[in-house]
Amino acid sequence: MTAPTRVPVRTRTSADLIRAEEPVLAHNYHPLPVVVARAEGTWVEDVEGRRYLDMLAGYSALNFGHRHPALVEAAHAQLDRLTLTSRAFHNDRLAEFAERLAQLTGQDMVLPMNTGAEAVESGIKVARKWAYDVKGVPADRATIVVAADNFHGRTTTIVSFSTDETARAGFGPFTPGFRVVPYNDLAALEAAVDETTAAVLIEPIQGEAGVVIPDEGYLTGVRELTHREGCLFIADEIQSGLGRTGRTLAVEHEGVVPDVLLLGKALGGGIVPVSAVVGRRDVLGVLRPGEHGSTFGGNPLAAAVGTAVVELLETGEFQRRAAELGAVLRDGLADLVGKGVIGFRSRGLWAGVDIDPALGTGREISQGLLGEGVLAKDTHGSTIRLAPPLTITEAELVSALGALARVLGRG
Repeated sequence: MTAPTRVPVRTRTSADLIRAEEPVLAHNYHPLPVVVARAEGTWVEDVEGRRYLDMLAGYSALNFGHRHPALVEAAHAQLDRLTLTSRAFHNDRLAEFAERLAQLTGQDMVLPMNTGAEAVESGIKVARKWAYDVKGVPADRATIVVAADNFHGRTTTIVSFSTDETARAGFGPFTPGFRVVPYNDLAALEAAVDETTAAVLIEPIQGEAGVVIPDEGYLTGVRELTHREGCLFIADEIQSGLGRTGRTLAVEHEGVVPDVLLLGKALGGGIVPVSAVVGRRDVLGVLRPGEHGSTFGGNPLAAAVGTAVVELLETGEFQRRAAELGAVLRDGLADLVGKGVIGFRSRGLWAGVDIDPALGTGREISQGLLGEGVLAKDTHGSTIRLAPPLTITEAELVSALGALARVLGRG
């Protein structure tokens, strides 16, 4: 039987490519109907040449925009030299990456991994090992306290302590050892902590939940509680960290220093997956050879790109831009309250926007924005997330807010 002639990908339309995905890709995503072919800075272009302003930035993986010249240059240079050795050997890029990342975050040691979920899984393992070796928790009895409405990834262990039934249903049995308490509730947190508690694991700002910002003093309270009760404070800064909120880390808004930081997304510069567990020496120092690892974690290409990312953040430019343009975003959203927006939460260049349900779901509003040449994404119900690259200009940001106003006005 003669195989059908395939149309080259480069000549297919968006509709062709979307149809082609249907029978061969697992349906674990429900993307908006746009097929991106090229990107530069804050803009992407589809296969027909239509341009869109990116107001999602890969869920903060593209904090520095698409194909930032310094990051692309670092990747190209490393591709010509060395890409992978595995951690069976040393490589000449890893030490500088670890040293500079530790210095940037005010920590001592770095455990390099690849994806955000790997960083979370690694943080969980480190916390448990620390609990047994240092705190003296009896074997297999360590617990970790987490917050409701969290999002830390989608592995089996992580969804074991999710409260999102879409993420959980059909994937049990679940991993034990977690206690879930309401977010932003110090009394509930204190009641859940006991002598078996290895760590409290929270997002300083809950991104997937709709950019939920806790009350002033909550993070300080978590830090004081964990100090007092002798357990670790693990901050998941995979979405909130590395400039997004106007500071290098979101915990800096309260001057808090956790015992362990989980980083990812923007750490790879939108080029390669890079994540890391960063923490105190007496915590990460519990790991011994053979107890944890990753073939690609800390590979030379990732270390080269990660170092270039740290160099960008060391200037403070992106943190300042996020803070200054964050005020523009906040004021623009405030002007839309009562005009289709019923509420919003923002910090830096990151916002969760609650749309009047009478005007449509979050997905419907995102589709309306797509028609205006703006890419955004819904989260729950009628809430959309805005998280543009930190390289966005004020004019581009104002244009995106104008597009949102027009979409709401048509509702």
